[in-house]
Amino acid sequence: MTQWITGKIIKIKKWNSHLFSIILNAPIAPFIAGQFVKLSFKNEKKIQRAYSYVNAPDNKNLEFYIILVKSGEMTNRLYNLIPNDEILITKEASGFFTISEIPECKNLWMFATGTGIGPYLSILQDKKDKIKKFKNIILIHAVRYINELNYTPLINKLKKKHEGKLHIHTIVSREKTDNSLMGRIPNLIKNKELENKVGLELNSNCSHVMLCGNPNMVRDTQKILLEIKNMRKHYRRNPGHITSENYW
Repeated sequence: MTQWITGKIIKIKKWNSHLFSIILNAPIAPFIAGQFVKLSFKNEKKIQRAYSYVNAPDNKNLEFYIILVKSGEMTNRLYNLIPNDEILITKEASGFFTISEIPECKNLWMFATGTGIGPYLSILQDKKDKIKKFKNIILIHAVRYINELNYTPLINKLKKKHEGKLHIHTIVSREKTDNSLMGRIPNLIKNKELENKVGLELNSNCSHVMLCGNPNMVRDTQKILLEIKNMRKHYRRNPGHITSENYW
């Protein structure tokens, strides 16, 4: 049975009109970087939503990156929280979108759209450094507009921390920039523009792909990888090259 515990809001970061992060403290059980929990509220019908941790497992400040859905009862309440407000959180985390589930390979590609960047940030901040088994990690963050690249300062710190192992590239789909590719992830893979930009191979011989974000991106990217990269979905009993998490 799911065990719910009470957390206390520490801070709300409102990045813009539709993206925000909440930071809270709660006596959770230990979790693995890449996992998620559910959030809810007291004394009402149990509206609950799943969110991945952004923080590393050893960080007591629990952080979640969220998109505001105007018609969404849950996200509107979360957006309007203030410090010292209470919230319910599941004590135990769930999910297998973790590094221990990924086979050893040369190039690990981490694709994210929007708030799907969250679990990768948790993984890359983890002091246990389970990413040593990969030669290169390529973090691709796709957004609609430049002002949605809110975790860039943290990502740049992580790039320095991992000393040449971590390669960062951004994609902006609705405006042109000098430093980002423009378009959708599946198309940029299909026309090899992404590989040319990164300068590393994306194929079944040396790569594994993690997909997290908009379900349409996950579905369409997976389709391209299956069709033109000779990749297959990864399962514990049947190892492959694609691990995915729908996150919205």
